Amino acid sequence: MNFFIIHGIYGHAEENWFPWLKIELENNDHEVIVPKFPTPIGQTLENWIKVIKKYEDKINDDTVMIGHSLGAAFILNYLEQIDREIKTAVLVSGYHENLENPFKKLNKTFVDKKFNWDKIIENCEQFIVIGSDDDEYIPESVTRRLAFKLDAELHVIHNGGHLNADAGYKKFPFLLEIINKLHKH
Repeated sequence: MNFFIIHGIYGHAEENWFPWLKIELENNDHEVIVPKFPTPIGQTLENWIKVIKKYEDKINDDTVMIGHSLGAAFILNYLEQIDREIKTAVLVSGYHENLENPFKKLNKTFVDKKFNWDKIIENCEQFIVIGSDDDEYIPESVTRRLAFKLDAELHVIHNGGHLNADAGYKKFPFLLEIINKLHKH
């Protein structure tokens, strides 16, 4: 398997649990790519798609995409546009709606739309949605709706916040445990 870790708004490859997870996965002989997407300046779906296209030769039915926050919404958009299947999409603190928060304007091109859920599901063997019951940006109800739309395996973490460094997530052993279970399928 190879892995893509997709950061969110104002994000980068060296934040949150991304560096820790990258090392853990590489120690198990997996290739891990953590692309840098333009944010907040130049943050549009079109610009993010241009970045991921550079890696398309590595995206296949053995690929696991892990998206945090806006990264999860990006993965949904990407799956909607491609014509091949990936193995798994893990959506952490993800969303698919234009939420009333400080980032609404920046997120518009990613979520202010009607998704083609059939196409998204067709292009991914398995979905896993991980959220929190006290995320300051993503209400638990949005997490549950997203999991329902994708018929995803759902995990709601108690007091997990936005599942980022500010909420204490410099490491994310639970996520690694879920990923390790993918080997058994």
